[in-house]
Amino acid sequence: MRPAGLLVAVAIAGFTAFAFLRPGSSRDGAGDKPTGGEATALQAGPTAQRPAPQREVPLGPARRTPIVEAARAVTPSVVSVNVIRRQRIGPRSLWEEWFVPFGYEREVAGLGSGLALAPGGYVLTNAHVVDGATEIVVVALDGNEHPAELLGSDPLSDLALLKVEAEIPVPEFGDSDGLVIGEPAIAIGNPFGYLLSNVEPTVTVGVISGTGRHILSSAFSGSREEGRTIYADMIQTDASINPGNSGGPLVNGEGRVIGVNSTIFSRTGGSQGLGFAIPINRALLIAQQLRENGQVRRPWVGLDVGPAESDRTVRRRGARIVRVAPGSPAQRADLTPGLELVAVQDRRVKSPLDWEAEMFNVVPGQSLTVTVRDEAGAERRVVLEVEDLPSVRADRIEVLEGLELISLTPAIRAERDLSSREGALIVNVSDEVARVTGLRRGDLILGLNQRRVASADEVAEMLDYLAGRGALRLYYERNGAIWSTTFRIVEE
Repeated sequence: MRPAGLLVAVAIAGFTAFAFLRPGSSRDGAGDKPTGGEATALQAGPTAQRPAPQREVPLGPARRTPIVEAARAVTPSVVSVNVIRRQRIGPRSLWEEWFVPFGYEREVAGLGSGLALAPGGYVLTNAHVVDGATEIVVVALDGNEHPAELLGSDPLSDLALLKVEAEIPVPEFGDSDGLVIGEPAIAIGNPFGYLLSNVEPTVTVGVISGTGRHILSSAFSGSREEGRTIYADMIQTDASINPGNSGGPLVNGEGRVIGVNSTIFSRTGGSQGLGFAIPINRALLIAQQLRENGQVRRPWVGLDVGPAESDRTVRRRGARIVRVAPGSPAQRADLTPGLELVAVQDRRVKSPLDWEAEMFNVVPGQSLTVTVRDEAGAERRVVLEVEDLPSVRADRIEVLEGLELISLTPAIRAERDLSSREGALIVNVSDEVARVTGLRRGDLILGLNQRRVASADEVAEMLDYLAGRGALRLYYERNGAIWSTTFRIVEE
């Protein structure tokens, strides 16, 4: 697949390290409880050990660099996030069909990183690190293990907030809106966890390679990798980010946290100098809502935005309004389909994902300033009052039945001249689902929230899973361009 703006086909990997628990450990039964307590059950191996006390090494001026000082300042705030989740296992061969029962599940250990957010044991990490976890344990720099409570998770922004009964030093936070390309960037996390024999974080160094990056993973040449993701408005860095780094901080040369490490582009699964982090300004805004409400109030002004150009070029410029919801703030401001969207909050809009990125930075109750241009070239600025995303009150079965999907095949792709190599093609859509989502027959569904989909079955499973879990962002291809729509399913 070659989405707009991507020139090479590369894999995106979300960096949670996973390992099946070995038979003979404290969890060798499918439904057994840990025999040595939660923290003991989550240890990844017998080589794990507490770090030796740090000896204060006197440093001369040549060694006391900004990188050293920044690492020393932030490292005590970084933790390992260890999880246990249950994973359904299906037969992978004719032989296994005789021995693996239908619906069989086994427990899988996962590992990521986290960052102290506020006094009182608040820890920020990625949503994909703790997704589906039945147990979570945070391991601090001193080696102490703390069972963690999940206060809230927002898959749309890929952020989650944990609470532990321990005080972990809180770092200083920088301003991710003021980053300069080329300035130093330091990635801190726990790649591979206990495989490195202790819980001290790993520090890697690079520069800020880019800001405002929009990422849509491309095809994998037939591979079925996990963690295929979609992100908007990310910080790009060449600081090495590896499995297990998810949720760790990206730090500037002054020792201030400027981002939360999330994903990389990679052909091999390892770091290749294309790492991406969630801007800390957005992360703090999301974390505040998770702390106060346990969920995120998703902003809505009643606009659907698409590309301004409809040609088949690789790079597309501009965005236009394609739909205005009745009774919405956008309609009250006399915005109409066809208007070109020039700027949002004085930030130039170069693609529909620029609009989506700005919607991450506002909350209901605030105002949003947009600049639009009509066909005659006249521009005007309007202020929109941001409201809560409306809920779609429908049983999940009705939503599923309102979409008739088929998995994309090479023949269908060629027949319909589609750019993407995988996804679910809409062959029929009910009037109600079309009204709520803006989807129509012939659209190719590519992803839901931060996750790419490859088949109609995956779409059905994810819609069923996400119903009642908050806002849902759906990405799709139409006329060779990538579009998105946001809605919420609330079960009656």
